[in-house]
Amino acid sequence: MAELATIARPYAEALFKAQASDLAGAAAWLDELAAVAENAQLQQFVDSPKVSDEQAFELISGVLRTALPEAGKNFLHLVIENRRLSALPVVAQQYRALMNAQSGTADAVVYSAFPIDTSALADLSSTLEKRFARKLNVSVELDAALIGGIRVVVGDEVLDTSVKARLEQMKSALTA
Repeated sequence: MAELATIARPYAEALFKAQASDLAGAAAWLDELAAVAENAQLQQFVDSPKVSDEQAFELISGVLRTALPEAGKNFLHLVIENRRLSALPVVAQQYRALMNAQSGTADAVVYSAFPIDTSALADLSSTLEKRFARKLNVSVELDAALIGGIRVVVGDEVLDTSVKARLEQMKSALTA
C-alpha cells in the first residue's frame, strides 16, 4: 500500500486550490475532521462492508462540533467514497504546510512541564520568532516528563532547554 503522505498530497493540494478564498476556515473544519478520523473504532466502522457511504457520512458529520460548510460536506463525501478516511490527518497536516508556505510562517509546538500564561507565551513567541527567523504559529502542549523548562519543535528543528534534556546530557557526559 502506498504511504499515507503520497495518498494525502493530491487531496491537500486540491483542497488548497479550491479553498483559496477561505484557507483558514477550511483549515478549521479540516482539522476537526482529521481529529474525528483518528478514532480507531470509527475507522473500523467505516471500513466495514456492511456500512454504506451515506451512513459513514452521517455518523462523522453527526460527531462534529460545528456544521460543515458545503465544501466540507463535498470533501468528506469524496474521502469516504474513495476509502481514504485514514489519510485525513495527513491531509490536514499537508494542507497546513501549504498554508504556512504561502504565508511565510511555520507551526511551532512548545512542550512545557507547566502551563504558560498568555503574557509569557507572547514574550516567548517573539523570542522564538527571532531565533527561528520566521513568523510562528505557536501552540503549547503539556509534558510533565520534561520536569521543567521547555522543548520547542518547529518543523524539523528542535530547541530543547528542558531539565530532562540537561539531565540526559549530564548522564552521557558522566558515563563517557
